[in-house]
Amino acid sequence: MKYGLNIAPQGALDFVSIGALVHRLDPGIIPFRKATECKIHVSGGEFNVAANLADCFRLQTGVATAMVDYPIGDLIAERVRAMGVKPFYKRFKHNGVNGPNMATVYSDRGFGVRGPVVFYNRSNEAGGLLKPGDFDWNSIFSGGVRWFHSGGIFAALSATTGEVIIEGMQAARAAGAIVSFDLNYREKLWNIWGGAQKAAEIIGRIVENVDVVIGNEEDLQKGLGIPGPDVQKKSKLDPAVFFGMIGNVVRKFPKVKIVATTLREVHSTACHSWSAVAWIDGQTYVAPAGQLDICDRVGGGDGFASGFIYGLLAGEEPQEAVRLGWAHGALLTTTPGDTTMVTLEQVRSFGSARISR
Repeated sequence: MKYGLNIAPQGALDFVSIGALVHRLDPGIIPFRKATECKIHVSGGEFNVAANLADCFRLQTGVATAMVDYPIGDLIAERVRAMGVKPFYKRFKHNGVNGPNMATVYSDRGFGVRGPVVFYNRSNEAGGLLKPGDFDWNSIFSGGVRWFHSGGIFAALSATTGEVIIEGMQAARAAGAIVSFDLNYREKLWNIWGGAQKAAEIIGRIVENVDVVIGNEEDLQKGLGIPGPDVQKKSKLDPAVFFGMIGNVVRKFPKVKIVATTLREVHSTACHSWSAVAWIDGQTYVAPAGQLDICDRVGGGDGFASGFIYGLLAGEEPQEAVRLGWAHGALLTTTPGDTTMVTLEQVRSFGSARISR
């Protein structure tokens, strides 16, 4: 046992997540109100972690999710295949008019002092229709599974998505998997059906089944209803508030062995300071603080989560696991899109910008 976790040494699947797939429309630095064209990125917080672990870290991963049989679904499914993730789809037919749909995220990157803007069209989203009983977990986990993951964005989609997360987590634990959850509190999503009180109720029930929590102090406060300590942060890179809240987290959720997050201070759209921290089985670890030149910030947190989870699955020392997450998250922000374009070798050598010859 390491990190307080009993991680299986092998399994047919190293990692499985459950969540909603989306496509993100990206006009670059042009605001949508003036855009004439945009790129399409396939995303979803839970999928992003599976995709990063498969493509960069060379693990066997899968995603349980909704898929709609229409051209947008075909586009998204092609990207899932390209990233090397094994899909477990609950399929829905599209009626040709109003869905069900694969959700759309609109995100312009901003520039300089003009910040990025994100908004959604998740109307009649297939992912929100997922419910307990939609997946045959015994079949999915039949060859062995080492890690199971979900997140707060998926939990916020409907009254049934939190229930299917809990069902999957309980089946994964029975199969011997470690369970993680990225709190990813999104106020816009929770506000349409209950707000912070509903979020704390549902996420609290989810985290009762969780070994590893990923989320910053705002996530812990709003997503879990954990009160924060009377500590003034000197800067957004100061981990004092985060570490000060851990005692309350583990008292409320004693199964939790690890809590981790990124630290980010935004100086301008393209210039951020970046670090990461983790509380692992009673000990604290902090990554270096560095300055990033940002190409596309979306997915950086998922980049951290995947690098950190890889480090834990690979049996790295805790400090190295945090560093791997920090490095991969940083590198992911240097490329467009939500999922990784870098290699494990680049992650391990992060910090040196010398040309590879």
